[in-house]
Amino acid sequence: MNSSLLQQVIADQQALIVKKDRGIIRSTNTSMHLKSGLISVITGVRRAGKSTLTLQLADHYPSFHYISFDDERLMNFSVSDFNSMLIEMKKTRDAGTIIMDEIQQVEGWERFVRRIYEEGYKVIITGSNAKLLSSELATHLTGRYLKTELFPFSFAEYLTFKGIDAGDKSSDNEAGILKAFDEYVVNGGFPEYLKENEPEVLRRVYDDIIYRDLIVRFGIRNVSGFKNLTHYLFTNFTCETGYLPLAKLLGFHSPTSVKEYLNMLSEGYLVFEAGKFDFSLKRQYASNRKVYAVDNGLRNAVSFRTSSDIGRLLENMVFLELKRRATDVWYFKSRNNLETDFLINPGNPILIQVCYNMSDPLTRSREINALKACMKELKRDTGLILTNNEMEEVKTPEGTITIMPVWKWALEPVDQWTGRPADKELDEERTSF
Repeated sequence: MNSSLLQQVIADQQALIVKKDRGIIRSTNTSMHLKSGLISVITGVRRAGKSTLTLQLADHYPSFHYISFDDERLMNFSVSDFNSMLIEMKKTRDAGTIIMDEIQQVEGWERFVRRIYEEGYKVIITGSNAKLLSSELATHLTGRYLKTELFPFSFAEYLTFKGIDAGDKSSDNEAGILKAFDEYVVNGGFPEYLKENEPEVLRRVYDDIIYRDLIVRFGIRNVSGFKNLTHYLFTNFTCETGYLPLAKLLGFHSPTSVKEYLNMLSEGYLVFEAGKFDFSLKRQYASNRKVYAVDNGLRNAVSFRTSSDIGRLLENMVFLELKRRATDVWYFKSRNNLETDFLINPGNPILIQVCYNMSDPLTRSREINALKACMKELKRDTGLILTNNEMEEVKTPEGTITIMPVWKWALEPVDQWTGRPADKELDEERTSF
């Protein structure tokens, strides 16, 4: 690259970064990055706050260099330019920390990162493509990095953003929490959208992921088919489906194309798949999938929404919270085809059902009976049903079923259902960060 242009980009970006708002402290295990000299890797969907999180980390070091490759002036940047970049950075200041944002834009980046890490730099990198980063990290940086996946705001983070104290048990404050929860289920947690309250922000994020991160990067030729599949999945999120039915419905030549496109969408953190849990891996791989969107607000901004979607939005929120807690998620069906929405921790299975409202006797019976059947088959004596705002404990011959509101579950510092850190551990994490 032209050295004067490189100097200009570095200077411009550094000037902007100094003034950038550091935002709220995220509820992720970030203190481990500060305690370790290993390469820090922050991955996740576009505009979820990866850059902000890396700057929060960088502020704990005396000085740092920063460059974002999501800059049109760096479109022709190649691996051969890294050394020139490092020289230009050294000219500006002596800093032992280097941040490289959206590094997946540069093919071959991992060799440079390994070199400067071995030279003693603290390296912090971000990226918006799960597979690309994972494969390169595994190939060239095994044992040299710590990785954190960042999602849009959780409900706990949303309350912090809104200035609401989740620990205040007063009735007035709880009313504020409930109001905020109703908003969060619909609006999701993309920070920029919550600040601007403009749906166009979310539509722009969606288009950037579809075009820049996926269509261009993977060289997708069937653009209209890919977009139709994405829109269909967003509209019919949380529903069970298979690659073959999707191929027939949307006019693809084979289910293999659908599978490949779904993998790409997952790599861009736009959707996630949950398979049916089975002790037979062969049957598990052959089962239908359920697809979840990365954010409720993003889904609502680009898909047609009806009043009946509220239950699916609640289920999607629960799925995302489980993913935030670094949990692999499946759904489960008993032999008599009764379904529980989520199964986690397969070595010691935990069953979680989601139902927006259980006041109707038929709905209540259906949800409880389905969970009971799955508990019996897996020999579990506990189960959880998450609702919009109901609290109860139900004793059955199969075991105890706990019914509780999603908002309360999402704010629990520790519980048997997810193994989230205890209060003290969270406090230490936030203090050290």
